[in-house]
Amino acid sequence: MEYEILYRNSGRLVAMQDLSFKRDLYAKINWNARFIGIKGPKGVGKSTLLLQYIKENLVGENVLYVSLDNMWFVSHSLMDLVEYHYINGGTHLFLDEVHKYPHWQTYIKNIYDNYPTLKVVFTGSSMLQIDQKEGDLSRRVVMYTMHGMSFREYLSFEGVLSYNPVKFEDLIENHVAIATDITSKIKVIPYFKDYCKYGYYPFYKEDIDGFNTRLVEVCRQIIENDIPAVEDVAYATVLKLKKLLMIIAQQVPFIPKMEDLYAQLETSREQGLRLLELLERGALLGLLKSTVKKLKQMSSPQKMFLDNTNLVYALHDNPEIGTIRETFFFNQVSRILLVNHTKIGDFLVDEKYIIEVGGADKTFKQIKDVPDSYLAIDNVEVGRGNKIPLWLFGFLY
Repeated sequence: MEYEILYRNSGRLVAMQDLSFKRDLYAKINWNARFIGIKGPKGVGKSTLLLQYIKENLVGENVLYVSLDNMWFVSHSLMDLVEYHYINGGTHLFLDEVHKYPHWQTYIKNIYDNYPTLKVVFTGSSMLQIDQKEGDLSRRVVMYTMHGMSFREYLSFEGVLSYNPVKFEDLIENHVAIATDITSKIKVIPYFKDYCKYGYYPFYKEDIDGFNTRLVEVCRQIIENDIPAVEDVAYATVLKLKKLLMIIAQQVPFIPKMEDLYAQLETSREQGLRLLELLERGALLGLLKSTVKKLKQMSSPQKMFLDNTNLVYALHDNPEIGTIRETFFFNQVSRILLVNHTKIGDFLVDEKYIIEVGGADKTFKQIKDVPDSYLAIDNVEVGRGNKIPLWLFGFLY
């Protein structure tokens, strides 16, 4: 009977799922793989993805969904549960929030080695780095990353427009035709403004009025729970992470004077860079760096952003519109392409394209005569020439 409560809860959660909207990642996952891992920040819909798949494909199968932050695991063993599930005919096991279980990588490896016919899907924090911890999972697990919703996905979630992702090169070359097609179907600007305020995280639909409060709580949980669950950080480091996030939140886009920042945090350069890296891996910060080479080692970023525009609105009382524009562009484009700092313009995309971000009156003055240079312009439905609507960069994934 001690296991039955988990099976009842699993069935209840599956039955409650709505299948009318699925994140795009749902169709991209090879669900036939034996071991699948999905990582991503808190609140982007990883649990929902698992439960939707079970409801649509595994009704009547010997399947169990369980979250490893369930209090049940305080006094029970994961391996005992796996053994019970397996010997009683279990064929599929879905493990949510694996990073909350101590030494999770070792246990996942043991499940893989000892239960060869069991199919397992697990989710975890965006902090997960499976090739750097206990147990070599990199050859055993097919890993996927789940980001927050793109502007394109948000429109689908709202039920107003279903549209395929656009490749960056196609967007650059054919943006007028693409934007004309989209704007013939919807008034896109009001939806774009709403998306920037709350559309990145699907849970906004549960309570729009309380969205910012809940998002601040998500930030707290990432810093207090998710980061320490994956990395060995002391309580003092947790406090510094909170302070660092709020320093940056009040000044984004933050062009750092690193020594001043380290002094404010009362920390060394090495520790300061580690704090920045932890917040970036926790999907709270976006760090814009100069070159590809520096990405492989810890180095000072040239510019810092909050990870997405929803965070800007949640952590800042009155954000500048320029901050929203640049944050949106960096967030959406960096999900699929390399985006670096450049001395000319705002962003260097894919080591080729120079992008300057601004309002409708923005000119080419700063990037005049620069090859492959473009303006990403806010508050326009359709661009022309090398002027591209900013919102359209939300259609890349």
